[in-house]
Amino acid sequence: MLKLEGGSFLMGSEGEEAWPQDGEGPVREITVAPFWIDRTTVTNEEFAKFVEKTEYETDAERIGWSFVFEGLVAKATIRKGKARPVAGREWWLGVEGANWRKPAGAGTNLKKIMDHPVVHVSWNDAVAYSEWAEKRLPSEAEWEYAARGGKEQTIFPWGNELLPKNGRHQCNVWQGQFPKENTGEDGFYSTAPAHLFPPNGFGLRNMIGNVWEWCHDTWSIDHLGGGSGNSVERLQENKKVAKGGSFLCHHSYCNRYRCSARISNLPDDSACNWGFRCVKDD
Repeated sequence: MLKLEGGSFLMGSEGEEAWPQDGEGPVREITVAPFWIDRTTVTNEEFAKFVEKTEYETDAERIGWSFVFEGLVAKATIRKGKARPVAGREWWLGVEGANWRKPAGAGTNLKKIMDHPVVHVSWNDAVAYSEWAEKRLPSEAEWEYAARGGKEQTIFPWGNELLPKNGRHQCNVWQGQFPKENTGEDGFYSTAPAHLFPPNGFGLRNMIGNVWEWCHDTWSIDHLGGGSGNSVERLQENKKVAKGGSFLCHHSYCNRYRCSARISNLPDDSACNWGFRCVKDD
């Protein structure tokens, strides 16, 4: 983990790229106290140790299926009727047997991706791991403060251009025409190892792209000015916040691979592009 000193920063965005309906704005000054944060998202190797010690069963394992991007699902799985399309978003399939151990369902495993982020973990699963590790999930403000890496109001942790002048990819997102063509110019079609790509100004990896990261916060689009960003409220509503975007984000579809971007999901939902990292108090 890395210790972040905290302080005041400008959270949110009102730029052209922002999604007002997501509650990205208004830009407001937030103060966070010092805290520690994982350098990377929790990996398959780390989550496997947790399960080995606790015999924990994830929500996806208990429910029996999870969401997988169509391009990752074997044709045989579809042919056998073990993958159901999502109405209106046919590139998402509900795949029987998909979970953190089998990211794309039957016939898949973790042998070559133990250093990749664990996926198919719900908010409930992330909380369970965090408590076992004697940590917690970050507040949304802590997460955004960490993602910005000391920069003020830039779109990405490294600046305002997705691809800097040096041409070096900074994150794992979709390239090409979503959802049918991913050129893989950044080197990956699905998840990338959690430690790859350049760190931000604080030394944190993959705060943008790769996998969505759960935050502790209950979803709301109403922000009452500034205040403290380390406060953690108890669950009040039925959705929780996630930040950072994923390998499926593209400017034509999900332009949410930005520091201020945010989405929500149900606490027991999971998918092939959802993970998390932990924090702890100083």
